[in-house]
Amino acid sequence: MIVDFATRTIRRILVGKEQRFVFTRKENIAIPPLSQIDLYIHIPFCRNKCPYCPYNRIDYDVNLVGPYTRAVLSEIEQYFLRLGKIKISSIYIGGGTPTTVIDELGVIIKSIREKFAITGDICIETTAGDLNEDIIRKLKDFGVDLISIGVQSFDDAFLKILGRNYDAAKACSAVNIALSSNFRSVNIDLMFALPGQNIANVLDDLNEALKIGANQVTTYPLFTFPYSSVGRYLKIRKVKMPGIFRLRKMYKEIHNFFKQNGYQRVSVWGFKKGGSPRFSSVTRDTYIGIGAGAGSRLPDVFYLNTFSVKDYIEATLTGRLPIALAMDMTPKLIKYYWLYWRFYDTYIDSQQLCEKFGKDVKLKVMFSLAKLLGLAKENGNQIELTERGAFYIHLLQNHFILNYIDRVWSAAMKESWPDKIEI
Repeated sequence: MIVDFATRTIRRILVGKEQRFVFTRKENIAIPPLSQIDLYIHIPFCRNKCPYCPYNRIDYDVNLVGPYTRAVLSEIEQYFLRLGKIKISSIYIGGGTPTTVIDELGVIIKSIREKFAITGDICIETTAGDLNEDIIRKLKDFGVDLISIGVQSFDDAFLKILGRNYDAAKACSAVNIALSSNFRSVNIDLMFALPGQNIANVLDDLNEALKIGANQVTTYPLFTFPYSSVGRYLKIRKVKMPGIFRLRKMYKEIHNFFKQNGYQRVSVWGFKKGGSPRFSSVTRDTYIGIGAGAGSRLPDVFYLNTFSVKDYIEATLTGRLPIALAMDMTPKLIKYYWLYWRFYDTYIDSQQLCEKFGKDVKLKVMFSLAKLLGLAKENGNQIELTERGAFYIHLLQNHFILNYIDRVWSAAMKESWPDKIEI
């Protein structure tokens, strides 16, 4: 109760009382005129569901693949009819495990190319257990530019704990095949603070990633989802949240490892080497989400599609946009939404900050305090989070944002078309 009161108080101080933090159903969905937007495609199917994953996914079902693909194509068509042949500045394909429906992906990407003007990269995430030379060849044929491979660990013991369906040798093979296929960037995901894992184990994984030569490595701990109502819904209550001191110690070792080995920090958890483009799934400012459970962040509103695959298919194939919930965003919230993702980047352009916020006294106090506490520093024409700042500020962000996501997703997983969700 005290935490909720503090959260509401801070929200009101920052964005004012005009912003209502409530998702509601809307009968009339308005899509504003756009000339350019990013696109997210959600594929919910998995052959090996990770027990710690909170995202909207279901077991692979061959009988659902065809109807789901047709529904995605229908949703794409509906946006085309509303917006015309606008520019798509990037496409991100996530899940689930998108490559479980590799041939259908080709059909979906072809449809997007026919209806819109793709001007940026096509990015996809997958797992080491779902990659082989044939799938890699098809992804290249489809024009995929950037790929992220969920490896999680190069240690068979930890892969077993995580319930993965591949071993370390398969993980290395998958990454090597991707690296030899001339993607613009190959990112690998690694997890830390796993049950029984120590710093030496973490460094072993990092050294293997360094040896294998991935363009980018994204390391992340078990987030708070598994310990929340989303976790209870997914029946993964037995997973224990790693302690803050353990997380802090491991993150510092990870940060120092990459710095010593010539990598640049490109987000709280991500480190990149060389001139390859950064792989990121989350830092797009505005985007349209296609698929069951996908969100759309348009200029002044956030939409969320129904999570139910069955209801998504039924709604979309009958000519409706499958949007279940909407939350209007005031100009103040939009500014702080932008700032949230700049904190995630760990670098904030000073000129852009000034253009967005002007002489905002609250913001000036916030950054003065961050500098005083050693969480941020001036670096040329930008404000940069220190290693300490990247850890603690993101920890604070998670307290707010993951709690909001938990509430919305928990309700959306239980009911296809909720009337109202207050956060």
